[in-house]
Amino acid sequence: MTKMTIDSIVVVADKVVSCDLDGEAAILDLKDGIYYGLDPVGAKIWNLIQKPIILKEIIKIILDEYDVNKDQCTNDIFELIEELLDNRLVKVDE
Repeated sequence: MTKMTIDSIVVVADKVVSCDLDGEAAILDLKDGIYYGLDPVGAKIWNLIQKPIILKEIIKIILDEYDVNKDQCTNDIFELIEELLDNRLVKVDE
């Protein structure tokens, strides 16, 4: 598996659809038929990765919009992207 860095590029995988549910995101993997849900911050990140984006750009945007420590923000975003990657909902490239 590719080691993610802040310079990795993330994008939503093929065959994945989503919708906004009052600020949260509902995600459906059409291949597996499994639903996933994201809280408002996760939904914000999900919206950012609809087009390929570098992880450090996501971190910068979240830091600018939310009152959060940089290390905590970075760790939380990496954790979310790794979980989405494990569920084949995103693709990560160097």
